Amino acid sequence: MTTDNPYDLTGRVAVVTGAARGIGRACALRLARAGADVVIVDRDLEAAKEFGESLGAESVPAEIEAMGRRSAGYQADLTDQAAVDATVDAIARDFGRIDILVNMAGGMITPADRSKPSVVPIEDIDRVFAVNLNTVVFMSQAVARVMKTTGGGSIVSATGQSAITTYKQGLLANYGASKIAVLYFMRALAAELGPDGIRANCVSPGVTLTSRIASTAGDRGVGTQDEIDAIPLRRFAQPDDIAKAVEFLASDMAGYISGQCLSVCGGAVLTPN
Repeated sequence: MTTDNPYDLTGRVAVVTGAARGIGRACALRLARAGADVVIVDRDLEAAKEFGESLGAESVPAEIEAMGRRSAGYQADLTDQAAVDATVDAIARDFGRIDILVNMAGGMITPADRSKPSVVPIEDIDRVFAVNLNTVVFMSQAVARVMKTTGGGSIVSATGQSAITTYKQGLLANYGASKIAVLYFMRALAAELGPDGIRANCVSPGVTLTSRIASTAGDRGVGTQDEIDAIPLRRFAQPDDIAKAVEFLASDMAGYISGQCLSVCGGAVLTPN
């Protein structure tokens, strides 16, 4: 499937989790523009409605099909390994192959005001690890089995700025710990699956103005002017900023890159990770 354009993904099948809105949706659309057929997997395929995110069609798969690509949406609880296995089996049957997996499902889903390491409840830790780490583990394991039969592929998972630096006052400790676990898991996956032609990398987004963040930032104390002033590029990321990095890591341009974490933060983190 190699072409003269190393960003050309024509003929490849990409699976993007958490793609019904936000960064996941931006990744799905960008991969489709690059020529891939793109499968959407989300716990709620109508999630864009929750925070008023505007779509260009009645659904994300419909947006992709309008570009002339194949697409489909699969609704599944990715914290349930049996559900993940059944979903990936269905995708492989329906699309014939999986060349790219983008793990974007997850987030900081527990209250930030009790997320400091000295007080965070164990139930908040368990819940965040289930959503951020377990989903990556289950999807990566299931998709890797498919990739091994079709000549390899690229797996890209989202960590987060909290995985490579601490957040103010120690907040988001459970979230950051779960994302550090994702980073280590992906590096181990790269070491194991490299001989099978499977690359595994991470992107680490800074604060990104998704519809959810824009709607809840004030209540959570996220996205303040002080945070903008601390970013050398003096702005927060847009979802497509993250999607561009994912496109790079998924493409042949990153054909010799594996086990790495690309920080997409506008320069907010300037130390090695």
